[in-house]
Amino acid sequence: MAALVRDCRYLRKIQFLSHARQFGVTSVARSQLIKPPIHLFGIEGRYAHAVYSAAAKQKQLDKVEAELDSVDKLIKGNAKLSDFFMNPSTNKKQKQAAITDLAKEKTLSDITLNLLTTMAENNRLKLISSVNSSFGKLMSATRGEVRCSVTTAKELDSANLKDLQSALKSFLKTGETLKLETSVDTSLIGGMVVSFGDKHIDMSIAKKVKDITNAMKESL
Repeated sequence: MAALVRDCRYLRKIQFLSHARQFGVTSVARSQLIKPPIHLFGIEGRYAHAVYSAAAKQKQLDKVEAELDSVDKLIKGNAKLSDFFMNPSTNKKQKQAAITDLAKEKTLSDITLNLLTTMAENNRLKLISSVNSSFGKLMSATRGEVRCSVTTAKELDSANLKDLQSALKSFLKTGETLKLETSVDTSLIGGMVVSFGDKHIDMSIAKKVKDITNAMKESL
């Protein structure tokens, strides 16, 4: 319990510095953190790191992951609730009170509740989806998953999807597993756009047309 209280207090001390654009974290606090498997940048990354440390200490990583995803989906799926939380002019205390009620209804852990109230206090609830995504990346890395998103002009059939998975798996290291997400964007015309780890490869026809058009303009 004492460790949980320390982690909650630490999360409450996370503050956004308007001039430096960094979180104020003491060297002592840094030494008490559990280092995540990968390093993420940005405000959402800093929140995700702090929550990861707190959840890891309490062995609640899976629980917090599920809770953050649930809250994110709840807010996205309710226009009124989304507007209430995302509107910067809404009173912070009203947001915190609403979050407390939500936590009771959803029986959220103290770690998740503390994160949300801290974000409300710092007027950062608009980043909840980004924080959820960042935390998901940390969890994927913890499980040895490599996230890959593939966007195509039309939906892949089962044969093409199987070939794609086989090709991508050849890039994995020992102990890693592929977590593939596919989406459709008709504006690509054809081909695909692949984001694999820290790599981004645009092999779409739309990109090729754009490159050819730019080359023709430069030659005139």
